[in-house]
Amino acid sequence: MNTLEQPRPPFPPFDAESAAQKVRMAEDAWNTRDPHRVSLAYTPDSLWRNRSEFLAGREAIVQLLTRKWSQELDYRLIKELWVYQGNRIAVRFAYEWHDDSGHWFRSYGNENWEFDDNGLMRRRIASINDAPISEKDRKYFWPIGRRLDDHPGLSELGL
Repeated sequence: MNTLEQPRPPFPPFDAESAAQKVRMAEDAWNTRDPHRVSLAYTPDSLWRNRSEFLAGREAIVQLLTRKWSQELDYRLIKELWVYQGNRIAVRFAYEWHDDSGHWFRSYGNENWEFDDNGLMRRRIASINDAPISEKDRKYFWPIGRRLDDHPGLSELGL
């Protein structure tokens, strides 16, 4: 098996614990802001809808995430499990970021995920809306990178 094709436990079918683990692993990876690392959680031919963009494959994922994180500065993300069944997981998320002019935003959304038997995501459908916020209304203050275990999640923050 190619290094890029390494299985990614936990594997479907998911239960509450393994689905929550998969969600936290995805959140942690996205908070690295490393497009190549993030892309390895997806099948080589993974299909995405991200906002109004449709793409396929890891290279397209890397390109989208590289562009995204060059524009969404000081990005911090929280994901929360919504529901799971079999090889599918639905999450809700919110992330905070600012543009190069210092304007802050909180982006809210939902994702539907479908996994192959090796635990790689083969489909990601994301709906995302951006809301301008003032800097004083920010809620995410952990250092760039992985959210601290004691930092509140979406529900605890009232999001």
